[in-house]
Amino acid sequence: MRRRSNGRSSTDTHFHTEPPPPLPHRFFAILALVSATVAGIAVFTAHRERPAPPVAESSRAFGAGPAGAVTQWSWNGIRERDEAPPRPRTTFSGGPGATALADGLASAPAGFEPISAQQGPPHRRMYPGELPGRYPFYWTRAIYSGWGRGWRGQSWAIDYPKGDQQFILVLKRLVWLDAYDWDNAVRLDDPDLRRFPVLYAVEVGGMELTQPEVEGLRAYLDAGGFLIVDDFWGDEWFAWEHNIRRVYPDRPIVDIGLDHPIYSAYYDITEIKQVPARGRGIYGRPTEECYGCYPAVRGIYDDDGRLMVVINWNTDLGDAWEWAEDPSYPLEYSTYAYEMGANMIVYAMSH
Repeated sequence: MRRRSNGRSSTDTHFHTEPPPPLPHRFFAILALVSATVAGIAVFTAHRERPAPPVAESSRAFGAGPAGAVTQWSWNGIRERDEAPPRPRTTFSGGPGATALADGLASAPAGFEPISAQQGPPHRRMYPGELPGRYPFYWTRAIYSGWGRGWRGQSWAIDYPKGDQQFILVLKRLVWLDAYDWDNAVRLDDPDLRRFPVLYAVEVGGMELTQPEVEGLRAYLDAGGFLIVDDFWGDEWFAWEHNIRRVYPDRPIVDIGLDHPIYSAYYDITEIKQVPARGRGIYGRPTEECYGCYPAVRGIYDDDGRLMVVINWNTDLGDAWEWAEDPSYPLEYSTYAYEMGANMIVYAMSH
């Protein structure tokens, strides 16, 4: 592995009326057995053989409305849809809080199978003919042009689709998120992009946007979209900054201090942690992937002071989401990654 240089150059809103469930100390210890059980069941059910359900009409699709204006999303719009009430949090008498990850994997939809992040060609898993908006929330990954070590050399596909599938299953339990159960990857120049209010982009050090992608991302963010950037290190910052400057040449990139409401939107986070990749975590290696690479959370704001881009630099939240069921991956980092993920989504959907 080549060494990379450092290159470092509102009002608080709470929606829970009770403290959110703490991630228990044995949060992931039982997951090896649970994951193996789910995988064993899943092999007997092919996801592609499920019949396509009727498409439910919805006006809550992101971007719906006159001239593509952004629909006003509410917390109730996140946690419930027309045909089903929100699920209660699951608690166990054997310990405090909710065993969210184990519960999420155990209640996986028919056909869910934890698969390798690089297995098979990536594709959108919506039902044939399904329109965005059938579910109130889709965890959406950005497909962008560039190079890297993901599927077919595309850096956007790192940890995909397993990390996305596992993350959303857990989030549905942690924050009552009524969401689509599968991965949802969308190109930056796809007109459907603005129907999904939260967008996730990884390994942006391998990004090289085309002009239509630059324009598509700018239109998405200007319309009220929220971009989460993750898993890039050291001097990969310069490739990311080059591309985001093509989108917004003059908007400053600033550090997001711990006094910002994003750190208390659902869980109270008091420290920015450096989350290591799986190999470093399970073998106890140093968390940083380059000398002097310190974790940072930075942001870009619009003219009205709305935070529209959150940049997690020198950290790898996605690996902690993807490998949370591995009992040898440190609990400390999985806990932080899921709490930070929950906070970013709750903040994005409420501001």
